[in-house]
This record gives sequence, C-alpha cells and structure tokens, in this order.
Amino acid sequence: MYSSSLTTKLNIMYPIIQAGMAGGITTPELVSAVSNAGGLGSIGAGYMTPENLRTSIQRTKERTNKPFAVNLFVPNEVSASEQTIKKAAEQLQPFYESLGVHLDELPTTFQQPFEEQVTVILDEQVPIVSFTFGIPPQETINKLKKEGILLIGTATTVDEAIAQEDVGIDAVVAQGSEAGGHRGTFSSPFEQALIGTMSLVPQVVDHVSIPVIAAGGMMDARGIMAARALGAQAAQLGTAFLTCLESGTKSVYQEAILTSSETDTTITRVFSGKPARGLANTFIRDMQKNKTEVAPYPIQNTLTNKMRREASKQNNMELMSLWAGQGTRMSKKGTVATFIQDVVEQYEQLAEKNSF
Repeated sequence: MYSSSLTTKLNIMYPIIQAGMAGGITTPELVSAVSNAGGLGSIGAGYMTPENLRTSIQRTKERTNKPFAVNLFVPNEVSASEQTIKKAAEQLQPFYESLGVHLDELPTTFQQPFEEQVTVILDEQVPIVSFTFGIPPQETINKLKKEGILLIGTATTVDEAIAQEDVGIDAVVAQGSEAGGHRGTFSSPFEQALIGTMSLVPQVVDHVSIPVIAAGGMMDARGIMAARALGAQAAQLGTAFLTCLESGTKSVYQEAILTSSETDTTITRVFSGKPARGLANTFIRDMQKNKTEVAPYPIQNTLTNKMRREASKQNNMELMSLWAGQGTRMSKKGTVATFIQDVVEQYEQLAEKNSF
C-alpha cells in the first residue's frame, strides 16, 4: 500500500485513519488496535469529560506505543430561550416514558469543556489532534503547534478547507455527504454542503496545499484506491470500524448495520441538534413526522442523552442514535487486525491488476 508525505508526518504505515467517533465507540482497545495494525487510531473525545479523556488516553498508551489521535468538537455559540428548551423536552416525554424513565430537571447550563480537554492533551503529550464542527481559536492552535502537535481539521466544502489552511491547520479531512455521523459543516447551511466524496475531494485538493484526507462511504481497499486517485493522501474510515470486535458498538447496533443497505440512512438533527447521518428508526421517523421542536446543539444532545443511554441499556435500537454512512452493505464483523490486513492485501491485488 502507498505512503505519502502525510503518512510520514503521522508516522503510520498505511494511509488509513479511523474516524474519531464520539459516544463510547472508540474504546482504548479499538484505537490501539488500529494504530498497532499500521493505521491511525483516534479517540472520539467529543462528549468526554476531561477526566474520562485522560483515562482513555492513558489506557490507550498502555496498549500501544504507536501514534494515535484525539478528536475534539469545536464549541459553538449556543442560545435558546427557556420556552424552546421546555418545548423540546416536552416532545421527548413519550419516548422517555416508553423506556420507563423520566427526563431529569431541565439543564440550565451547556458548558463544553473544550479548553480543559486541550489541557489534558497537552499534559498527556498526544501527538495528533483532529477537530470537528469548525476551527478552534487561534490561541489554541498556536498552543498545540508550539508543542509539535499535528493538527487535522474537517471540511465539507472547499471554502471550509481553505479556511483551515489559512489558520495553520496541518491537514484536512474532506468529509463527503456519504459519511456517517455528524456533518462537520461550519460555514454554511449543511444542506448546501452535502457534496459527495467524489466531487469534494479533488476540488479541495486543487485549492489547498496541505494534505487532504478523504472521508465518506469508504469501507475497503477500493475506496482507499479511489481516494488516492482523487488526490487524497489518506482515507478516513468510520462505519467500517463500527463492526470490529474491539469497538464499543452495542451488538444490536452492529447487527443493524450488518443487515442494512445503502438506502437505510438519513440525515437528522433530532438526536443532537446538529445534522448527522444514521440508520432511520422510530425516534427519527416520529420526530420528523410530527415536525417536533428540536433545540440547537448541544442542548438537544443533553436533553436526549439519558434516553439514548437507557435505550442502549435496554437494547432498544428504535430510540438509539445509530450513526452510519452509506456503505453499510460492505460492513464485516471481525478484528481490527484482520480488517486492515484484508484491506492492505486487497489494495495490493487491485494495484497489481490495474498497474496503479
């Protein structure tokens, strides 16, 4: 499999990056297994407290001496009236009741511990940090770069990628519309930024000088080879790792992915307040059918948090957020090591066959 200036900078063997999927998916076992197999594992720290992030980093270090990344959510300004929050909470009551639990007292603060997470990363000397939902403050960028940390941004349009380069970000993920999970859009309405990977990646490559990482719909060697042909120096895979044995994905979630097709996903705001692609279920359908009030992120995410956790405990996938991309038919169950080895072997066979 090919190497590039980016794989050299990241100090990884293969141009395979595991997406930083938040919410408990990226266990230390998963992250370390990806890095040990020659790719770049990533801790999805978006919802982690600083204390939990520190523990996750330390547990990952115990399992690998290879580089790995931490993915952070860039905090956004948020405001919502008490009436909006109350109405959004009321709309969720029937779903809570169906699980036999109650929505706790309405939250009044929605602090995102971004700077505290950055402090943990500096303390623990994590070599690579990636960002989703925007561009971090210049002061934070300078602080991280001063310590030699390589920074990776996320863009869903060419303009977003250019903005990342302008502030000193070292590489950028071009997130196509096929990608599972949250959209990384931050500079325009997300509907305008639903650009497919095949269209987005070469246009980003043409307009920035920093390395580009292709993301969205790639599940095997064919996707990685396509990413290279489009000019990307690496590929970021998320959904492909959800069904690996080392991931924190619940068994019912994995089964839903393994039995789904490319037509089963939808983009919705009802779980978190931000648009994200996942498998459609009862919660999404009912909320959208009733044109339910949805609070902005992270308020909506806080309001649905207990519901999602309880649904997970009860293996009720109709009320869980089942984030997944459009390549689910290609999902396989197995270990990370086997998956990456198969991808590398398939890539070499394709390269030999096509003289690529």
